[in-house]
Amino acid sequence: MNSGASMRIGIALALGVAIAAVDNFAFGGETSPIFILGLLLIATALIGFAWRARGWLAAAILWACIPSAHLIKHAFGLPDTIQPNTYASILKIAAVTLAVAVAGMAGGTAIGASSSRPS
Repeated sequence: MNSGASMRIGIALALGVAIAAVDNFAFGGETSPIFILGLLLIATALIGFAWRARGWLAAAILWACIPSAHLIKHAFGLPDTIQPNTYASILKIAAVTLAVAVAGMAGGTAIGASSSRPS
């Protein structure tokens, strides 16, 4: 793996862990889901804008951090703020956050590609 890909993965992992931490620990875990989805949308749009097609793996890693945090808490029997705290609920979180991440990445990529064309 080249250093550029390693850097993108490292940045994505740091952003994903930060968003998951805000989701699970800020204000006692009672952060608005809309706020978390907004952070995810902005982060993946920035990845798409900056790295375009090379950023899809980074966006996927960032996205995976959010449902993974809930999955880990559920697997270890730790308290979580989602109700009901079931695998089905975690799957729904994964689906919604995946849709937001894809939209952010696609939008950022499109804006980045259109802004780099000569006029």
